[in-house]
Amino acid sequence: MSAGMRAVRIREFGNLATAGVVDGDAPVPGAGEVVIDVEAVPVNFVDLVTMRGAYQFRPALPYTPGKGPAGYVSAVGPGIEHLKVGDRVLGMAEYGGYAEKCVVRGDQAYLLPEDLGFVDAAAMSLSFDTAWMGLVERGRLAPGESVLVLGASGAVGGAAVQLAKALGAGTVLAGISDPSRFQQVANFGADDYVLQSGPNLRDTLRDRVMELTDGRGVDVVIDAIGGDAFDGAVRAVAWRGRLVIVGFAAGRIPTLKMNYPMLKNIEVSGLQISDYRKRAPELMRECFDSIFGLYSKGLLTPPRSETFALDDWRRAVEALASKSTRARLVLTP
Repeated sequence: MSAGMRAVRIREFGNLATAGVVDGDAPVPGAGEVVIDVEAVPVNFVDLVTMRGAYQFRPALPYTPGKGPAGYVSAVGPGIEHLKVGDRVLGMAEYGGYAEKCVVRGDQAYLLPEDLGFVDAAAMSLSFDTAWMGLVERGRLAPGESVLVLGASGAVGGAAVQLAKALGAGTVLAGISDPSRFQQVANFGADDYVLQSGPNLRDTLRDRVMELTDGRGVDVVIDAIGGDAFDGAVRAVAWRGRLVIVGFAAGRIPTLKMNYPMLKNIEVSGLQISDYRKRAPELMRECFDSIFGLYSKGLLTPPRSETFALDDWRRAVEALASKSTRARLVLTP
C-alpha cells in the first residue's frame, strides 16, 4: 500500500451507526487492474440493500460500498495496455467506489466520451447498462418493435425508455403508478403510458396494452416491478414476444404456469447485470460502447442528479432510503 486516502467503511450489516469515513492506505493495482481517482460515484439502491445485509451477495466486513466510480486513471497494473494514467473512465466495480480512490479490473473500466462529465457518467451507470442488456441481449429488440417498460419512472426504467427509442423501437409504452408522472417519461421518449398500480392489474394492464397496440401486444417487456404488474404484462406480450425480469420493486416475486409461454410462443428470462461483468466482459464493453456512442449522437440524456460530498454519504443514503428525491444521487469524493 502507498499514500493515504479517505473512504467510507461499513463495519456491520444493518447498523450504519458504526460506519463512517476513515483514513487508510491508497490501493495499488495488481495485474490486470487500474486505480481510479474517483470524481463521482452513484448511490444505488443495491448499495443500501447490501449495507442492510439483505442482498444475495454479502461482501466481507469491513467493506467500502459503491459501484460505478467515474474519474481519472491514476495507476495501471501489469498487463493493462488499453488504458494509461490520465484517462477519463467509468469503472464498474462491485464495491469500493465510496472513496477517493478505487481499484477496478481493467476490463471493466470504460473510456468516457470527452463530452460526458463524471457526474453524468456516474448517474448513468448501473441503470443504462442494465437497460441495454435487457433490451438488446435478453430482449433482442429489433427496429420497429414495440416495448413496454414497467417501472418507467425509476432509474433502470427511465434508461430503458430512452434506449428503446434510441435503438429504433416503434411504440414505447411506460408503466407508471400515476398519470401525473407521464410527462417525465414522455420527455424520455415514451409514446403513451400504462398504469401499473390499482386493482385487478392482471386484466387492466393487459387490456390497456392491447388497446394501445391494436390488440397485438408488445414485442418486448422490461419488468423492474414484478408483483401484480407482471401478471398483467405477461398476458400483454405479443406472439413470439420476450419479457425480461430485472427486479421486483413491488415486493412480490410472481410465479407463472409454464404452459402459458408455450401456448403463446413467448420467452420469459431474467437479468442479473453483475454476472455479465464477471462472465462476459467483452459484451459489457460492447454495451458501454453503444451507450456512449448513442450519448455522443445526442440520443440519450443523463438523468437529473443531486451531488453530495463524501462526508455527506450518510445523508445521501438516507435520502435514497426515504425516496425523498427522484434524482440520481451521486457522491463527489
